[in-house]
Amino acid sequence: MRKPPLPSFRSRLHDERTATLIGTALGVAFATAFLTGLVSHVLQHPPSWLAHHLPTRPSWGYRLTQGLHVSSGIAAIPLLLAKLWTVYPKLFEWPPLKSVAHALERLSILVLFAGAVFELVTGLLNAAQWYVWGDQFPFVQTHYWVAWITVGALVVHVGVKAPAIARGFRGPGTELVEAYQADVEARRQGVSRRAFITTTAAAAGTVTVATVGQSVTSVAPVSVLSPRDVGFGELDVPVNRTAVQAGITPAVTAADWRLEVSGGARELSLSREELTALPQTSVKLPIACVEGWSVDAQWQGVRISELMDMAGVPHHADVRVESMETYGAYAVTILEREYVRDPSALLALRLNGEVLTLDHGYPARIIVPNRPGVLQTKWVRRLAVIA
Repeated sequence: MRKPPLPSFRSRLHDERTATLIGTALGVAFATAFLTGLVSHVLQHPPSWLAHHLPTRPSWGYRLTQGLHVSSGIAAIPLLLAKLWTVYPKLFEWPPLKSVAHALERLSILVLFAGAVFELVTGLLNAAQWYVWGDQFPFVQTHYWVAWITVGALVVHVGVKAPAIARGFRGPGTELVEAYQADVEARRQGVSRRAFITTTAAAAGTVTVATVGQSVTSVAPVSVLSPRDVGFGELDVPVNRTAVQAGITPAVTAADWRLEVSGGARELSLSREELTALPQTSVKLPIACVEGWSVDAQWQGVRISELMDMAGVPHHADVRVESMETYGAYAVTILEREYVRDPSALLALRLNGEVLTLDHGYPARIIVPNRPGVLQTKWVRRLAVIA
């Protein structure tokens, strides 16, 4: 078959060294997003073998890992674009498949590119709470498994390209397209490698600083592109799901509301007035959500461990937390024994010195250290002991 004419790639940036340096930075961003994503998934959906080994300290642990997850994913966007620029001449190589190894390389690139774009786009939409896929799309499961597929393709790609990566680290490297090597003068023109890499690093740093304010509140004033402004919200704390969205009305939180504690040696049924008459504990804990935003808050209420002691619950028991919400995937959550017995774990009644509002979970909600916000159950009606 006659070889078609190759396009002319008049840039010195299509070389192994540039691709290696940018690719390394992109790999670090991907690895950070993947590992912190695993932490988030395990804390939200702990496997049975790990359920009773979940750490409650540091209390800000989930805030850190989820903030890193979203920030590294956003930083990966300009890095991915820069990486694609350095290697796109490879798409025009002829013949398209030269060997089994070359076919494997191209397949890994296809899967890696598709998976990376899917993860970055859906992750960004999730951080912005713009759920264009509707209620029927299983975002959490799909995002999780596509991440594994993408990382698998990345491992294969790094393995296949290991010799080129090694050459890229050693020196200037060779160009990716043979026709390009003939145009030496063109290579000497245009943007230098140092300028390109510096610009890429500046772009990644800028988008990070411009968005990370939703989890690092100290830089919030300059995070003009942050998906969530954590400086606004009832009682100085943002709200993800309002009472209306959860199907909660003032009628179900009226004066006859009672907290039920079942499954212990003694059944408890406590009104809000009876709960406020119990010893109150005040703790400073962050509320950190899967979208990446987080904020510190002062919570006041009754220690869950003390409620369990009142009900005669053994220390090894887990607790099922049941909400009054009508709509939502987390109306029932499991509070593992490590959380139940943590002295900072509260059935919160007040937030930042004020009585909880309806959107913040009135009449009572859960607040526990190092736990995703979706599991900090609001509008609690029952704590059921799991023996």
